[in-house]
Amino acid sequence: MASKRYFKKFSESYIETLSKLYHYSTSVYPDNQQSATVGGTQGYTFKEFKRTCDGVSKLMSCYGVGAGDRVAILSQNMPNWAIAFFATTAFGRVSVPILPDSSANEVTNILTHSESKVLFVSKRMLSKVTPECMEKLPLVIDIETLISIKKDPEAFTCDGRVSEPNADDLAALIYTSGTTGNAKGVMLSHRNLAHNVICSYHCWKTTEKDSWLSILPMAHTYEMSIGFLYPFYVGACVNYLGKPMSTSVLMNALKEVRPTTMLSVPLIIEKVVKSNIIPTIKRSVLLSWMEKRMPRLLYRIVGKRLKKTFGGKIKFFGIGGAKLNIDVENYLRKLHFPYAIGYGMTEAAPLVCTANPKETWPGTTGQAAYGVQVKLDNVDPETGEGELIARGDNIMLGYYKDPDRTRSVFTEDGWYKTNDLASIDSKGRYSIKGRLNNMILGPSGENIYPEEIEKVINDLNLVTESLVLERDGKLVALVQLDENVLNYKISNEDEIIQKLEATKKSILESVNKVVGKSSKISSVEVMDEPFEKTATMKIRRFLYKKTNTPAADKAKQTEEDKKTSDK
Repeated sequence: MASKRYFKKFSESYIETLSKLYHYSTSVYPDNQQSATVGGTQGYTFKEFKRTCDGVSKLMSCYGVGAGDRVAILSQNMPNWAIAFFATTAFGRVSVPILPDSSANEVTNILTHSESKVLFVSKRMLSKVTPECMEKLPLVIDIETLISIKKDPEAFTCDGRVSEPNADDLAALIYTSGTTGNAKGVMLSHRNLAHNVICSYHCWKTTEKDSWLSILPMAHTYEMSIGFLYPFYVGACVNYLGKPMSTSVLMNALKEVRPTTMLSVPLIIEKVVKSNIIPTIKRSVLLSWMEKRMPRLLYRIVGKRLKKTFGGKIKFFGIGGAKLNIDVENYLRKLHFPYAIGYGMTEAAPLVCTANPKETWPGTTGQAAYGVQVKLDNVDPETGEGELIARGDNIMLGYYKDPDRTRSVFTEDGWYKTNDLASIDSKGRYSIKGRLNNMILGPSGENIYPEEIEKVINDLNLVTESLVLERDGKLVALVQLDENVLNYKISNEDEIIQKLEATKKSILESVNKVVGKSSKISSVEVMDEPFEKTATMKIRRFLYKKTNTPAADKAKQTEEDKKTSDK
């Protein structure tokens, strides 16, 4: 036991590569449960994990896949996703995680651009791999069984030599289109990912006794670094759903796992608060009375019920990927729910700013992460806002095969330009105001940030989500209405149209009463279908910028954007 504590004490300087992380955790925690699936269909102890990884690595070596070669992973979350990742990175190969919601066209582009030699794929995702791609790959492995489903006999050379990677060697190639389109391959080194593990540890110290529940895609750096590599570092068990995400599946998982730690995006907790907790209080005469006369007692009762909903043991509920609604955040504080807000991006693997549940403050994303330098550039003296830039061991090597784009996002002295507008308070906490490339220049030269207007729109009970765009010099709001606004079952067509027009007018008037003169919207358009989003539930803005009628033209615009991206 003493040796384990001694090893852990000096582990921070030791963990510089994913190979060292792999050997460290599998040596220190051999009998700990590394992973499990809700329902018990799959899982490993750390000892079993290492044995399986070593075997998979040898299989790839037999087909000439060695250090530096690209290995793609296309699968939903499962214990074997981690096997595929470490069988790749711990032996000097390069992992190419692909988001499960990628289209067949995107999968083809990623496999081609990355020059991947191996593909780990699940049965659910196999249809996204074209016959042409399948033909070019020397080795394709069923990630659920770890048995090859396609192998090229001519590639069987047994000369796939592996090596101990250096800290600055490429570990993972992450393709992301973010919210602006034009996918790019982010090159993350071993140092980048290892540093994020240490950042996470300094933000919130978990132990091998903690239980994690994974609900976000492991192919995204948010879940990969914090929800997979970090618990691996401390010897904790990560539980996976084992089924497609749904409310019932999540509720059953929370009841069975009773997690102490989990990561999420704002949409999930916002739905719980705005669609369940607040309406329940408003409908109840007693609860409404308590909120006015005995608010502390009410919030204590509701807070306990909310924690029970998440299993009853939750200590850290990380929220990232997008901005949390400020009203929901204030409500969570009243309920004493242990949420934490951070800020990051794929290019930072991902942490830039962090705050644990005790330090999180409404509207902010925390202070600079451990070992990361953060500051504001080109600050407006009137507003105190400037572009947030960062520097540290977490910042990417660059964009794969794209030196021009790489140079464009770094200052001459090596700071990474996030393209996010931010401010800082007296305690060093940063607040993100919006994307600089989303900024709209007003008719009098004023800067208009659509995210600020969208916040006002989204706070309306009628609206679930919104997007503000500029068309012909005017601001237009695309909105997704709450499902209860229009009742298609009992209304005839004329009544629906009248209700729709009245709703649009109500939104327009409500918003323009609140926002400044330059931010007033000229019209409201209702979406016929949900917005398309990234893995962290950000709306893909580029799909809607040129769209004249949200539903009718969207498919056409998507195809045009894909053609542009291909060029």
